[in-house]
Amino acid sequence: MESFKNIKYQTKELQSKISANTALELLINGNKRFVDKKFSKKDYFLQISKSTSGQYPFAIILSCIDSRVPPEIIFDKGIGDIFSVRVAGNVVSSDVLGSIEYACKYAGVKLILVLGHTSCGAVKGACDNLKDGNLSGLLEKIDPAVKITKTDSNEKRNSSNIEFVNKVAENNTKISIDNILAKSSILKKLYNSKNIKIKRAIYDVNNGKVSLLN
Repeated sequence: MESFKNIKYQTKELQSKISANTALELLINGNKRFVDKKFSKKDYFLQISKSTSGQYPFAIILSCIDSRVPPEIIFDKGIGDIFSVRVAGNVVSSDVLGSIEYACKYAGVKLILVLGHTSCGAVKGACDNLKDGNLSGLLEKIDPAVKITKTDSNEKRNSSNIEFVNKVAENNTKISIDNILAKSSILKKLYNSKNIKIKRAIYDVNNGKVSLLN
């Protein structure tokens, strides 16, 4: 990790040296800087200049659209560092899969991170069985996480129970990973051959911390 400190911009050579494990460390260390308010110095216009002819991100993050969870900021990253796919509830669709396939097969990414977060509005909607327009189909993708999340018999299984909501959010990241592997033969092949790793995590909107999940 020492050799990857003070990176000013991503290059093809640098990307080739970053393993999936190192990529995960770079993200977690970046989040620690974010939480500790010790941001790395960035020259965005240098990064723009150096990425004009190509991009070499070291990770792709599937996260929610929530305005409180901007991946580049919470991981203390700059322009050209990561691919970011954002959709309510960090759910998986064919468009999301296509984006991740491009990042991993054609753009050199070795790490996929599925990032959920606490107090997720999409998860709350799924917990409340919300039906409304195109949102209905999206929230149905979170239903399996709602169904497998356990609670005590006297606890409510809806958005009024924030502990339940957050447990669903964690389970939803696991289901997103299951869907990635089940619905993309490209990513499953890369994963089985150990060319990529897939990890999941939860972001706490109360304190800014990202916690890895098993």
